[in-house]
Amino acid sequence: MTEGTPATWLGGDLQIASRFLLEVDGIEIGVFQEVSGLELNVEVVEIVEGGENQFVHKKPGRITWPNIVFKRGITDDDALFEWVQKSSGDGFAEEGNIHSTTTGAVTVIGSDGSRLRKWNLVDVWPVKWSGPTFNIQNEEVLSETLELAHHGFSSSQS
Repeated sequence: MTEGTPATWLGGDLQIASRFLLEVDGIEIGVFQEVSGLELNVEVVEIVEGGENQFVHKKPGRITWPNIVFKRGITDDDALFEWVQKSSGDGFAEEGNIHSTTTGAVTVIGSDGSRLRKWNLVDVWPVKWSGPTFNIQNEEVLSETLELAHHGFSSSQS
């Protein structure tokens, strides 16, 4: 690596992810090839001060957390649907329609199988699942998409 490249700016070698592991309440839900939506947005509250015409005070306000979207090829593992059924529909009704708090974690797995970084999700639940589009004319890999709502996350090294 030559001096002045992005890896040296960060003080080390950049890691390349090969997959992403989703766990809920310590149970492995599945490994995914793509994750998006790991972000937060801080609302900016503007406060106008009487007599101050040079600027408006800006303060941090409410944090919002968009849904996280996971994508992968179809697998034969049932952990994802067992969790979805438990946290929605009849499974949710069996719990008295009470939303139980669950924790989740998204872990980046490196090409050598090591765990590189982890995002711990607060109060996570599935809000959308999309299955493959069936078309024998396409030779595309069958895939599924999972969307999760949550109340925030923290990040740590694994």
